[in-house]
Amino acid sequence: MLKGLLKIFLGDKSSSDLKEIQPVVDEILKAGEALLSISADELRAKSTNLRDRINDHISDLQGEIDGLKLKSASMPESDLDAKEAVFNQIDTLEEKINEELEVILDELLPEAFAVMKETAKRFSAEEDIEVTALEYDKDIAATRDMVTIQGDKAYWKKTWDAAGSDVAWNMVHYDVQLVGGVALHRGSVAEMHTGEGKTLVATLPVFLNALTGRGVHLVTVNDYLARRDSEWMGPIYEFHGLTVDCIDRHQPNSEARREAYKCDVTFGTNNEFGFDYLRDNMAQKPNMLVQRRHHYAIVDEVDSVLIDEARTPLIISGPTPKGDEQEFESLKPMVVKLIQVQQKAVQGFLSEAKKLLTDDLSKSDKETAGLALYRAFRGLPKSKPIIKFLSNEGMRQLLLKVEAIYLADNQREMHKADAELFFVIDEKQNQIELSEKGILFLTQGMDDDAFFTMPDIATELVSVDNS
Repeated sequence: MLKGLLKIFLGDKSSSDLKEIQPVVDEILKAGEALLSISADELRAKSTNLRDRINDHISDLQGEIDGLKLKSASMPESDLDAKEAVFNQIDTLEEKINEELEVILDELLPEAFAVMKETAKRFSAEEDIEVTALEYDKDIAATRDMVTIQGDKAYWKKTWDAAGSDVAWNMVHYDVQLVGGVALHRGSVAEMHTGEGKTLVATLPVFLNALTGRGVHLVTVNDYLARRDSEWMGPIYEFHGLTVDCIDRHQPNSEARREAYKCDVTFGTNNEFGFDYLRDNMAQKPNMLVQRRHHYAIVDEVDSVLIDEARTPLIISGPTPKGDEQEFESLKPMVVKLIQVQQKAVQGFLSEAKKLLTDDLSKSDKETAGLALYRAFRGLPKSKPIIKFLSNEGMRQLLLKVEAIYLADNQREMHKADAELFFVIDEKQNQIELSEKGILFLTQGMDDDAFFTMPDIATELVSVDNS
């Protein structure tokens, strides 16, 4: 009952959002009235004007970034700290650019949406749209039938191939779709039923955000929809000089896919976007990356992609607050202490070996000295004092002799050598293993006494059921 009363007096969330968006829709309709009488060339010039205004708005910040990139390029490759400081400055400026883009895009939204609506209207009403032929018109005409060139004029047809079938453009944005477009631009989840034209709705925020030149991703659930929508909606964007491609047409990590990501509008499936993101995070060099900086994305069937199919790499690769850095910072102090006590122990073993290894060495002392030297080596094999000591005559041979003893019989006696160490570094296996002594040392500094204990699943399940 209380919920019902609140809804009567305050309204529900959807009604509140609609009231907030309606004035923007009114501005779009008003801006659209001014486009009714202009020519197709003038309509295309509107999109060029919008692009220029966006670039002018961020030109100062972009200039600073370009200057910092030149500065970084002139620095010695060995000056890593200075380069990192410059890159941090660039990242800060990029964040400021994103903030300023939000400001200018919100300001230009009514005009951009009106341009896209008028474009859809003209493709729907006319057989051919005549415009002055520009370079991109000629490029499209060279590979596709939808554009023909006659003299200095280009003619855009209203019918083109999409997923192997000819489709005739017959869609115009209604007010409800303008509302959906505004909601999508603002990053909201917009629920639309079958037949309400969600594919057409996406053209509005996609066009607006693509004008920045920073890329827009259209994420779909399967490759057929990705290919179809890129071919179906693509010409509406291309009419205004925007580039369009679909990553699912190209092999992963190929130059063609890299070029697809450079387009203003990039279609693809959630799996391919996600796996490309994961591969980029494992790339060893910048030229191995396929994606560029992320700017804006629309996810079709978002409930399915982010909830029902949450096993996909889009979810697996999602960042967590601070990510690994948070875990690293919490464990670092204990690890630093562990290394310090290991260094102290290794110094003791090395001193013991030096003290015992004299000319009148007994067999017993030689065995004790050899074990101390071997323990020091197992503890910190890259330690400079150890490396220097092993360069003395006979020391390397002594170490190898002791090592052979403890490696015999499948390392049956190795635990005795490692018992006094906190951890062991095995260079041959390229691994570090905590000893019982090291585990005990770390556990003493933790609140969880069972930190290193593998839990019994059956016991844990019973505990959960009883709680």
